Amino acid sequence: MSDVTRILDLVQHGDAQAAGQLLPLVYDELRRLAAARMAGESANQTLQPTALVREAWLRLVETPGQTWQNRAHFFRAAAEAMRCILIENARKKSRWKRGGRLERVELEGLELAADTTPDTLLVVHEALDRFAAVDAPKAELVKLRFFIGLTHAEAAEVLGLSEPTIKRWWDFSRAWLLREIRAITAGG
Repeated sequence: MSDVTRILDLVQHGDAQAAGQLLPLVYDELRRLAAARMAGESANQTLQPTALVREAWLRLVETPGQTWQNRAHFFRAAAEAMRCILIENARKKSRWKRGGRLERVELEGLELAADTTPDTLLVVHEALDRFAAVDAPKAELVKLRFFIGLTHAEAAEVLGLSEPTIKRWWDFSRAWLLREIRAITAGG
């Protein structure tokens, strides 16, 4: 059992001191992931890795009744929180009054949400919502890879699957999302 899983278990059983121990463990790891993935951001990017991680952390710990079964469950929740933050940020930037417009997106080179424009992020978000309705486990993989930036190996660990399975799921998911993105940008 990892330290994170052990501490999550203590937090669920009401140990107030355990919550204080959890923050440094997960914050450093989430910050490292966010910083590595956002290193190539343009100079006009307003959302910094620290702010993304801090906002995600606040959402995770301030949600009433929030519990995590283990490390993998926690990082899934973190991926969803970061995804929501990035989508909200993209929506703000893409408002009509700010000149926002949807644009065609090629998913081939799309590896991480931090490297995409707000308009692209919104199109991917809409396609991902459709994908989640069809295949929720593969949509979880997309969230982990695209919104947090986990590698195949890291995603395999979080989802409890083999790396070859993750690679097959990723290839399938990208193809499915590309088709859906094309339909969205064409007006469908």
